[in-house]
Amino acid sequence: MTLNNDADLRKAWEHATDQVTPFTKHTITVPYKREERVYETHTLPLWEWALDLLDNPVLAPHFVWDAQRVYKHNGAEFERFYNEPWTGDRWWDVQSCLPPGLKAAPFCFILYADKTRLSSHGTVKAYPVIVRCANLLVGIQNGEGIGGGCVVGWLPIIPKDADEGGKPGFVNLKHVIWHESFLKLLELVVQYSKTGYSHQCFDKIIRWLFPILLILSADYEEQCMMSLIRGQNCKCPCPVCLVPLEELHDLSKTFAFRSMQDAIDTLNVYKTSKGRGEALLKVLGLHAIANIFWLIAHSDPHEAISFDRLHALHIGMWKHLLEELKKILKALGRSAEAKLENHVINITFSDGNKMQDLSKQTLYSALNVLTHRASPEGYQLLRVIGSYLQLDSYIGLNVHTTSTLAALDAELLVFNAALKDYVECASMSPIEDQKLDWDFPKTHLWKHVTQDIRMKGAARNYSTHPNEKLHGPLKEAYECQSNGKDVADQILRIDQRKYAVKLLRVRVDTLDEQRSLPDDEAKASEARPDLFEGHIKLGSPQQPISVQDIENSHSQKDCVFQGFRHKFSDFINTSLPGYGYHLERWVTIPANFQIQEHQYLKVNYESTIDWKQTTDYLRCNPHFHGHPRYDCALIQLMQDVSVFALLVFMFKCQLPDVGSFEFALVQPFTAGIVGAPRRIDRDFRLTRIKAVPRASSIFVPLCSFIHGALLYPDPAHQDEFIVVDHIDSDMFMHMKMWAR
Repeated sequence: MTLNNDADLRKAWEHATDQVTPFTKHTITVPYKREERVYETHTLPLWEWALDLLDNPVLAPHFVWDAQRVYKHNGAEFERFYNEPWTGDRWWDVQSCLPPGLKAAPFCFILYADKTRLSSHGTVKAYPVIVRCANLLVGIQNGEGIGGGCVVGWLPIIPKDADEGGKPGFVNLKHVIWHESFLKLLELVVQYSKTGYSHQCFDKIIRWLFPILLILSADYEEQCMMSLIRGQNCKCPCPVCLVPLEELHDLSKTFAFRSMQDAIDTLNVYKTSKGRGEALLKVLGLHAIANIFWLIAHSDPHEAISFDRLHALHIGMWKHLLEELKKILKALGRSAEAKLENHVINITFSDGNKMQDLSKQTLYSALNVLTHRASPEGYQLLRVIGSYLQLDSYIGLNVHTTSTLAALDAELLVFNAALKDYVECASMSPIEDQKLDWDFPKTHLWKHVTQDIRMKGAARNYSTHPNEKLHGPLKEAYECQSNGKDVADQILRIDQRKYAVKLLRVRVDTLDEQRSLPDDEAKASEARPDLFEGHIKLGSPQQPISVQDIENSHSQKDCVFQGFRHKFSDFINTSLPGYGYHLERWVTIPANFQIQEHQYLKVNYESTIDWKQTTDYLRCNPHFHGHPRYDCALIQLMQDVSVFALLVFMFKCQLPDVGSFEFALVQPFTAGIVGAPRRIDRDFRLTRIKAVPRASSIFVPLCSFIHGALLYPDPAHQDEFIVVDHIDSDMFMHMKMWAR
């Protein structure tokens, strides 16, 4: 196919877009103060989108229809685990309610809606609705391909009115318009949720598919809109349970869950008696409006609303803790602020990923500044932050077991006690403006996270993060491809063109795969240097050099290289057999023995979280982007002993009559720490290790490496380090097992 000019490209693009279900513009008319207010909404019918997915031959093999309860042996017993949505109890419960005698299965939707700014100055906004299919693996549904999130709606934004803002009638108007607009999206879903839809699936089995709303993914403001509760200042501000406003801070108490039927009954009372109904609605914190999600069978919106780690934690609870930390540092004076200036004080961004990273480094940076003696309130706040990090790490696991959920519940009580201690300490502190009132929704929302995981799988299934990533292309389309007029029409047309291109790309890739020959596959593998078999792979090779030259060039700068040849010879002959290598005779290492240094290492290992292969990338480079970088790793020193070590030197060599070997010179953290366990280590559950003298570094085979590690040097104690267990989920769980 040849495209001669821009017109040809546009024509081809339009032909491709014809294969995608188009958007439809609707008008929503709502009476308000004796006048009819008209608003526009754009929708791509949700069931039409679902049929497009079902008919896609690339996605069809990946659909999962039946609920599953899955178990894994943990060494002592079989333990249930939760990861994908169909491993949760809600899928099981819904499928159990479907008509018997049919091959019935739920088609599960994940819906997201939120406003976003399109223009840099913030005057032009969008209100997209994004859908994902929970019947696909989370790697597909959270990905950026054709099985990932798709914009299916564009809701109207009600302009702010200075005279009307905050009035009950105007607030109700916004909620009515939102739900009436959403109805246009759900019309066929409502119908087929009750009757089912017959469809021949990829496995040639005809199933009756019943669309259900499994997950509502949203921040708190949108959760209030979806559940029709009155917001954070109402008597019961939680969209999931009936916790009173004044009890939001107390995670040790449990309250009754909201139910769709209770809301319907209360609204019916309101319709017959406004006075009595309004009193009941006020107690429940509900608006006097019918929820559009009630029309979908097996889709209680209060059960569908799910914990959002991004807004509740990273740009929610953490931001409150960070503000408290800054107040305390300011009260301690310029010297305390200076120690954390580059790590905490001058950080102003609001990106969720960066906030998450900031929370991890803040604890370790502040340990030697906010000591118990220097700042009792600061010390208590760090205990709250420490527990927050524990909870964030638990919630972020991609696979949960009954054990991790029990640990998460227990940690919530630890956080609750730490927060209570901090409030008590802050109330007696001379520092002004410390937060004493923690009765706001984000303090409470993670009370329900274990329930969400049991019902709907791991937290990444309902994270808003993949959905908010789709705001970027919409902003780009507005800024680069529109003229600022008829914004919704233009941007949705552009978005559909991009989706059509994805479809074409997938079809071309599929055709290439079908036509590819074994030789082509081999060439493709060679073109992917990141793929490798086995446990380790060295990279960044340097010029071969003799051991004597290594010793001569490095020993004056670093004592670890003094006697390098002698140490290496002793290791080969005395220690190498302990790793399973048989030596027929004493191996002599001559002065001109050649080795080849490598400065990069890839380590494959089995994740302790999802039991899949994961790769760590380690550096041992004196000039990595102009700075020395020597990473740390966890290594298997003996059969039952694993230790942390600092990389010093990695190399490959050929031993005569033995074979090719890959070794590393490492500085192990096996020195004993003198004295009783320190209070700071107990209070913050720190793993403290100490390096042996530099000259006592040892050689180890690279195959003994387990995975990488991050260690934080304790500035108050020479050669002592703290293991950063929150760096990733694998290290977090590994350190939990280490502590046992």
